[in-house]
Amino acid sequence: MESHCLVQRWRRRYVSVFLLLSTTMNTPSAVTHYSIPEEMEEGSVVANLATDLGLDVKTLNRRKMRLDVVANKKYLEVNKETGELYILQKMDREHLCSSKTNCFLKLDATIENPLRMFNIELEIMDINDNSPYFRRDEMHLDISESTAIGERFSLNNAVDPDVGTNSVKTYHLRESDHFNIEIQAGRDGSKFADLILKKALDREQQEVHHLILTAVDGGVPSRTGTANIIVRVLDTNDNAPQFDKESYIINVMENFPIGSLVVTLNATDLDEGINSEIIYSYSLYTSEKTQATFSLNSNNGEITVKEMINYEDFRIYDMEVIATDKGTNSLSGQCKITILVTDMNDNHPEISIKSYQSPIKEDTAVDTVIAVVSVGDKDSGENGIVDIHIADELPFALRESSDNYYELVVSEPLDREKVPEYDITFTVTDRGSPPLSDNETMTLELLDVNDNVPQFPQSFYTIPVMENNAPGALLSSLTAFDPDLHENQYLVYFIIEKEIVNTSISMLFSINPENGNLYALKTFDYEIEKEFLFHIEARDSGVPPLSSNVTVHIIIVDQNDNTPVIVSPWRVHGSVVEDKIPRSTDKGSLVSKVIAIDTDSVQNSRITYQFLQVTDATLFSLDQYNGDIRTMRMFSYRDPRHQRLVVIAKDNGEPALSATVTIKLSTVEPAVKAYSDMTEVPLEYDIFSDLNLYLVIGLGSVSFLLLITVLVTCVLKCQKPMPSKAAPPSRNSVISERNSTIADSTLVSNDAYWYSMFLAETRKGKLVVRQPVPKAGSRYIVSSLPRSTGPDRDQRLSRLYSAGKKDLHVGFNIICYNFVSVCSPGRFLLHFLQP
Repeated sequence: MESHCLVQRWRRRYVSVFLLLSTTMNTPSAVTHYSIPEEMEEGSVVANLATDLGLDVKTLNRRKMRLDVVANKKYLEVNKETGELYILQKMDREHLCSSKTNCFLKLDATIENPLRMFNIELEIMDINDNSPYFRRDEMHLDISESTAIGERFSLNNAVDPDVGTNSVKTYHLRESDHFNIEIQAGRDGSKFADLILKKALDREQQEVHHLILTAVDGGVPSRTGTANIIVRVLDTNDNAPQFDKESYIINVMENFPIGSLVVTLNATDLDEGINSEIIYSYSLYTSEKTQATFSLNSNNGEITVKEMINYEDFRIYDMEVIATDKGTNSLSGQCKITILVTDMNDNHPEISIKSYQSPIKEDTAVDTVIAVVSVGDKDSGENGIVDIHIADELPFALRESSDNYYELVVSEPLDREKVPEYDITFTVTDRGSPPLSDNETMTLELLDVNDNVPQFPQSFYTIPVMENNAPGALLSSLTAFDPDLHENQYLVYFIIEKEIVNTSISMLFSINPENGNLYALKTFDYEIEKEFLFHIEARDSGVPPLSSNVTVHIIIVDQNDNTPVIVSPWRVHGSVVEDKIPRSTDKGSLVSKVIAIDTDSVQNSRITYQFLQVTDATLFSLDQYNGDIRTMRMFSYRDPRHQRLVVIAKDNGEPALSATVTIKLSTVEPAVKAYSDMTEVPLEYDIFSDLNLYLVIGLGSVSFLLLITVLVTCVLKCQKPMPSKAAPPSRNSVISERNSTIADSTLVSNDAYWYSMFLAETRKGKLVVRQPVPKAGSRYIVSSLPRSTGPDRDQRLSRLYSAGKKDLHVGFNIICYNFVSVCSPGRFLLHFLQP
């Protein structure tokens, strides 16, 4: 059926019937060539021969057209009615052409009237209609067990009558631990396989290996053929004889009859043939007395009594017997035999285990019966009385239930985690002289119960986590241990749910339930979250489950990820701070104060200050810790009027972050010394007049100038308040004015650090009022007002007093630095704001 399908497929596809004609049809050398697949059905049309030969179909009968016979068989015929060449008999390419690669069938077509002959060549194409086969279905190989790995053995190759791609293409060997194959190609393109040893053979483990070799051809679909390979492993003398036991202890009664069998030694050799034949002999360690008392049969290993045994003369005989095989380079094994001569008490006590339970649960209650044993002795009198006991260190006890019957009961609580299995040896001893004894050992296995709670190595874990961590980062592995077995030992980890700042802890962390790996689910920011405290529970899979938990303390470690922010002197982003100072400023005077803050941790937020640029490095100094800018010397006439200072504030992180501020200082000539009066310490304010009121020196009358001066002096004498005894007058301060955007602003701070900044601001020409904030702890409200005169200033101070008069519990000071002509409004404000 398969061949028929192939032929039909060839018929459908093989329209490539073609003619190879000579240059002229009329020449006798013209050859008509056709190609068909083998096994085409009878009656199948090959081609229209009349048309191909240029003959008139109507004249074929009259001209008696005929074809030659090939090998006494006629495979093709011409339909004289239609001129078609068709299959008369199936053609087998393998039968016609045997092993030839190309198969051609040559015919002659003859017509008469006039007589003409045409040469026809028919090519028979191969199809995959034959399966590969081996000349022998079974191959036998004898291989020594000492053969080296990698050794090759030639195998018979398979044969396929088909040719080309339909012939044998490859081989497969059924999976084997010891062998594989390697495919080779011959010069003629045939394929054969070599059997290769890939693992050493051991005849004692497996004497015969059965392999199946499969040959596969290249047809579509492919065909296969198989052969059995039987490998017999040949023995080598590689195993020494071995006794059933390494040592024997034999008890023999005195006066044991001569010729009686004491013991039969049995040694075996895993080899075969002569390599397994064994000879027994005494070793040199066996004394002459022992050899004289007992006889050893060298062929079967029987030891018999040779001389009379006297208990009083010799009680123990030690001997060593050697078993030697007969192979080339013979091998040997030995065993020790100890023969104990006993007195007339010739019967050993006996013990029999009637019933016992194994395994039992480790929580079996005390006094539970585990086994029942019976004891006995065929002797009589003292020799027949039997005592039974077990080892004292075992948590079991023997309790007599009836005559010669004992119960084995649990005497102490059992713990499988300490001792999972007990070998209980029952020893029975009679009271003869000497006493005889026997023993029986039973193995008792304990089954696990879930009686152990999972244990963490630590009860408290502190895990540092660097801020800005990647989500999903592994933080730590919290592994607990449970000494129980099986499902009682399998642990599951989970986080005990709780909320931290309205956020579920499971949204922040996760734990692998199988191995206890703890992961972070988000990126943490030290400035927002500094620590987390939660619990992790480990629960086993027992019934009922047991669990334990451990406290986990996550500490967020700060990174230096915040740049210092300069808060004083205040300036618009990117702008330059401008200040004015009198040219007569003393050495060491405070010119300005730079204050920066950093929201990182204490270590990273420690700020240091230094000059980045300075017009004259000899004129100003900068305290690197508090940011004070002071004069290092007096101004000289050579110093430029404008000084430019660039201050950098750096934090203590790694790497350090920084911010800068630019201060432009202009020097001015002082007009008059400033005065300052201190009233009450807790509430302070300064009112500064204009920085510069220039005296207009005209060409006016000297008398008019003198009169104004006298009038102003009188007014000052009349209106100047008495200085407070509690506070000495302040020294002359520097007259300054700053164009700042924080004028008329209010700042709130909890930090004394801010308070120091505000104290520094008081010398900047501002009114600074410190007042407690109601119900807010130890915070301060600080208001700053620009220095001004006239109604505007009075309105500002009035609003300030009205807003905070209910909470003012202390006085405050007004410090006025101005010309005498404008200080009276300051005095008015002083009286107005005092409580």
